[in-house]
Amino acid sequence: MNVRHKRLVADQRMVQKCFADHPYIRVVETSGEPPERYRLEYRVRGLVIQNDVVVPKEEHLVEVFLTLGYPRQAPQCRMLSPVFHPNIAPHAICIGDHWSAGESLAALIVRIGELITFQSYNIKSPLNGAAARWAEEHMDQLPIQRDDLSAPMEDLQAPPPPARDPSST
Repeated sequence: MNVRHKRLVADQRMVQKCFADHPYIRVVETSGEPPERYRLEYRVRGLVIQNDVVVPKEEHLVEVFLTLGYPRQAPQCRMLSPVFHPNIAPHAICIGDHWSAGESLAALIVRIGELITFQSYNIKSPLNGAAARWAEEHMDQLPIQRDDLSAPMEDLQAPPPPARDPSST
């Protein structure tokens, strides 16, 4: 079993533990054994554009794909439902600036929820310029949901690096 496979197995266990009874985040579907693709439902307040008006929306679907370069390379994350946010485009959720191999998949999943709710956003380097302008003009209304989305912190820590197999040296 290689390092990536061990990390995927550890991530699967951690995600199951953290989100089994989570009030805001639910794993809808996985693919691969161990999973390399996660489909997640966020039951949090985010924003969408409807008839040219910014309105709240309470459910959001996200896909997280763990590439062959994972965990050295950041997962590929994208929305499967519309959302209006400076750091989210239809094809991508901007996580790259903050990704490190030491971050757990569970912590990343929480961080995406924090983006959707505007607990976290960056208007200086946006993927969606209109959403960045809106956020700058409405900072007094942000975040739009203040609930703590995290699981207990000890559950969000990245798994330790796997022990080296003495027979492989």
